[in-house]
Amino acid sequence: MSIVLTENHYGKSRVRLVKVERHGDRHHLTDLNIDIQLRGDFAASYEQGDNRLVLPTDTMKNTVYTLARREPIEQIEEFGLRLADHFISRNAQVSAARIWISQAGWERIAVGGRAHDHAFIQGGAERRTAVVDRGRSSVKVRSGISDLIVLKTTGSGFSGFVRDEYTTLRETQERIFGTAVKADWSYRGDENSYGTYWSAVRSAILETFAGHESLGVQHTLYAIGEAVLDRVEAIEDVHIAMPNRHCLLVDLAPFGMENPNEVFLPIDEPHGLIEATMRRG
Repeated sequence: MSIVLTENHYGKSRVRLVKVERHGDRHHLTDLNIDIQLRGDFAASYEQGDNRLVLPTDTMKNTVYTLARREPIEQIEEFGLRLADHFISRNAQVSAARIWISQAGWERIAVGGRAHDHAFIQGGAERRTAVVDRGRSSVKVRSGISDLIVLKTTGSGFSGFVRDEYTTLRETQERIFGTAVKADWSYRGDENSYGTYWSAVRSAILETFAGHESLGVQHTLYAIGEAVLDRVEAIEDVHIAMPNRHCLLVDLAPFGMENPNEVFLPIDEPHGLIEATMRRG
């Protein structure tokens, strides 16, 4: 029997990094989770156990900490590019490197109306993300945001959908709309304003979600994608995923009470999952 190794890659997953940059009494905090993946001439390590071309994954972890110490991290996309460049430039056997970074948000604690110099509070589940794909002759960067949890109590309905013998869902013109937005996007050229663009995309998502008269999750998702591409000319395409986190109206009739859209049961599972990619035509 002939066996062919058709594809392989390896790396280090979930490298945790917290860096404190101290500027006198004013400190800057960065909290990252990093995955590293290398592709290249590693077939011998799989087929014969020959590790002469294998860079240990422990070395990858140590590289993260060393590069973080040498220079300010700045934007996570820039740090991802530095890591990818390091692995490509120092290892001839590596044909491509992928760096995935997730950043937790920490905000300064307000004390007496002033942001504290070195005390922070975590801002919730929301994370900023970046994926850097570096080859020998090309590089691609995708920025993103995940677990941006939003909810509005009006301005959302769902009606006119297909019905069959298994349909029990009632049409509604008034419902709670909750979701955890996940979005990622690529750029039209070489960019270095990643932080500015990320903030603009986040604002577009929040403002559109709040103001859009939604006829369904798909309807609002499309409006968000339109807003992102309209506001940030540097973005080429955007992928958006929006799980529909339901709040079910509780039936209070058994207790002799009406429920005029006030008391709900939130459920996480099962939930609808709506996704789409939009790009410039």
